Amino acid sequence: MEGAENVNEYFLYYDSPIGYIKISGYEEGITSISFCEKTATIIEDSVPTCLTECITQLDEYFKGKRNLFSIPLLINGTDFQKKVWSALVSIPYGKTSTYKEIAEMIKNPKGARAVGNANHNNPIAIIIPCHRVIGANGNLVGYAEGVWRKKYLLDLEKRLYNKY
Repeated sequence: MEGAENVNEYFLYYDSPIGYIKISGYEEGITSISFCEKTATIIEDSVPTCLTECITQLDEYFKGKRNLFSIPLLINGTDFQKKVWSALVSIPYGKTSTYKEIAEMIKNPKGARAVGNANHNNPIAIIIPCHRVIGANGNLVGYAEGVWRKKYLLDLEKRLYNKY
């Protein structure tokens, strides 16, 4: 998961069950997956394969046919953020962890608040599953894309967990 150097950034939109998702990236991989209000009407004919494959994999995820993603990612962030985001990827499908558990996982046991900040700044929603992080009391808190989306994603994964 390294930063992007390319100058030709591409984007596509995906109409998911919980709103439009903008997928940005380069030939080498995805740099951003974020929810947005509406799509642009421009569709580029020559987008990199990784962007179209991302849409395919997200569609499979929402249909309950995929629990792991295999898309190349190009992530820019601090070393701490990258540690947190790597830890998020290790949370199993259908399971949750707390901010404190993630802080302990990355060997920063007093860093739960900093983990929350890194989680909030996650540039690649769903694939880096920040929605799987919950409050210490089990509450659904702190999802930049809206707690209702977090609940939808967690419910989807829990419903399909035994399938995998």
